Amino acid sequence: MEIKNSVLLTLAALSAPAWAQTCQPSTTTPYMNINGTTSWTVKSSASLNTGSTVVLGPQPVSGGTWAWSGCGTSGSAREQTIKLTNTGTSATACTATATFTNSCGAKSTQQFNFTVWPALAANAGKYIVVDQFGYLTNARKVAVLRMPRSGYDANSPQFWPQQVSVVNSATGATVYTWWPTEWNTRATDPSSGDQIWHFDFSNITTPGTYEIVDAGGQRSARFEIGDNVYRNVLIQAVRMFYYQRLGQARSANNAGLNWADGASNLGPGQDSQARRFLDSGNAATARDLRGGWADAGDYNKYTSWAAGYAQELMDAYVQNPTVFTDDFNIPESYNGIPDILDEAKWGLDWLKRMQNSDGSVLSVVGVVGASPPSSSTGPSYYGDVNTSATLATAAAFAEGAKVLGSLNNASLNTYAADLLTRAKNAWNWAQANPNVLFYNNDANRGTGGLAVGQQETDDNGRKSLKLMAAVRLFAATGDATYKNYVDANYTDAAMFKSWNLSGFSAGDARNLLYYASLPNATSTVATAIRTQFLDLWGRSDYDGWGKVDAQTDPYRAYIGSYTWASNAVKANAGSLFAEESYYGISRHTADQDANAAADYVHYIHGVNPLGKVYLSNMVSFGAENSVNRLWHTWFTQGTPWNDAKQSPYGPAPGYLAGGPAGTQYNWDSNCPGVSSKCGSAPPSPPYGQPSQKTYLDFNDGWPLNSWSVSEPSNGYQTAYIRLLARFVK
Repeated sequence: MEIKNSVLLTLAALSAPAWAQTCQPSTTTPYMNINGTTSWTVKSSASLNTGSTVVLGPQPVSGGTWAWSGCGTSGSAREQTIKLTNTGTSATACTATATFTNSCGAKSTQQFNFTVWPALAANAGKYIVVDQFGYLTNARKVAVLRMPRSGYDANSPQFWPQQVSVVNSATGATVYTWWPTEWNTRATDPSSGDQIWHFDFSNITTPGTYEIVDAGGQRSARFEIGDNVYRNVLIQAVRMFYYQRLGQARSANNAGLNWADGASNLGPGQDSQARRFLDSGNAATARDLRGGWADAGDYNKYTSWAAGYAQELMDAYVQNPTVFTDDFNIPESYNGIPDILDEAKWGLDWLKRMQNSDGSVLSVVGVVGASPPSSSTGPSYYGDVNTSATLATAAAFAEGAKVLGSLNNASLNTYAADLLTRAKNAWNWAQANPNVLFYNNDANRGTGGLAVGQQETDDNGRKSLKLMAAVRLFAATGDATYKNYVDANYTDAAMFKSWNLSGFSAGDARNLLYYASLPNATSTVATAIRTQFLDLWGRSDYDGWGKVDAQTDPYRAYIGSYTWASNAVKANAGSLFAEESYYGISRHTADQDANAAADYVHYIHGVNPLGKVYLSNMVSFGAENSVNRLWHTWFTQGTPWNDAKQSPYGPAPGYLAGGPAGTQYNWDSNCPGVSSKCGSAPPSPPYGQPSQKTYLDFNDGWPLNSWSVSEPSNGYQTAYIRLLARFVK
């Protein structure tokens, strides 16, 4: 009987059609995209926080049908967007299964496996603060334990550190236990109002997810140890510029479904038909000034600042070219050009529209924002030319000519050559017109209401911009005209003229160090620059190595004062340590340079008195306590983008908030009588706190004026990108 059955089966197979005899399951490849806002990666498993969003998109993309089950997936769409949740107190597992049926009927399956971490337990991350994204495998790793003594949290339950352990979050196993060390014999730090202990666990190098746990039960937020823990964070930080673009639609594929929107500010009388502010009734003044970036939480476009952003993006690429790939999921991705340079080019394209045929450059475009951006209907107006905008643009064009021209990309060669011509024309105009001024938003000059921030600068500001332009033009051309200008004027820079070197003046210092690195720079000038930089940054009474050696800041990221934009100052200060290594001039070891710079990254990532990651909406990327609210026209109150925890979408991920503003935060000077919105006293925090605690996760406009602490800015963002890129592969 068995022989008979075997024969029958053989005969059946031989008589079957050829396609049935050869039909085989197709090979599938797992792709996932965290939050729908990062690059697609070949990956079938991940460990994520509760509330994380993941887009699954296995391949092949054609030749069959898909069916799904598990983790909230369903239906036949190849791409599935799921939100992972865990309402318990320990990690849970979730498996999504995709079944692909090819054209001949054969089935293959692809599984996606997730570990979903629970929300932070009560008080977790309050007394023990860590970098919530993690630490590089072989880097220094120091957790900060804190006991509040002054400020809004001074009446918190007492916390007296005991033995501290590193615990593997997945297994619960303790991998290291030791005692923390006191900071400054348990003195209360005046900048934070806290007593501090440090716990060094640099010896833990095994990749994984961990927590720091005190013997008394206090815990840190979770964090990763690995060799590239910041890559997705950097991608989100760079993508902030894509969200800030004006005049371009944001598709769901690139922006993520939650932040998709049509093109903004292209209607009648808007950016493509902007009129001169001082002659707004004259239709003949209309110009096409579309594109560029909204500057910050407001949607205005300031030429000098935008030129600086484009230049900083290009500088970040030059110093870390292998980090910036072509897959950051922006519209230009996969065009053969690193995405950060595509973003810089977006800014350069707008600057080209702002330039006149004689080389001069318009100063500002006042833009009316709205939420969402595409709903704006207000008119756009531009300001007149000025010397400062022209010099800043000359520097950006020269940098663009050099960087884009070095890519050996035929499609960019003509573009780069045009930029260089434009840079020279801008320089020549500024040489002939050194003091042309235009003050926007100044009622005394008839420009009240044109944009918000004052882009015009003073004599020292113009000298700084001219020095920047000369350095970049010399780098791009080798022309001695520009070198001679630098050699004759470099001592006008703050580092020489006023011996000023800190995170507040990092831009000037970096420009001079760049000049000193050029092969044809005057050797005596280059030596003077390097020596002055190292001498000042190494002094005990300056913000650099002296403060590191003395451990002046218990949170390990010293700046001299906390003001508006303190997070940018932090990032710029950290970058100065990194510059020493990059240019090979340091008086310290490479590890010392890297550790000092990394501490400023850790501060932004949560090693601060609030245990706050100062980036927006980063739960899907590992942060358990990131910024929920920003002062931003798009992400304003009453919209779906208002709050990352309480609104449907929250702000787009990766925006750097301004940070603690010290005494520069206050409510409107006419409060409380001017409005019922004032309340009886200014919100505290941020008001009336130790400097490092002058922050609140809020986005109230007038009269509580949250913008000094919670507004993002493209300038803050470039400072952070430059620093973070040093620690990414």
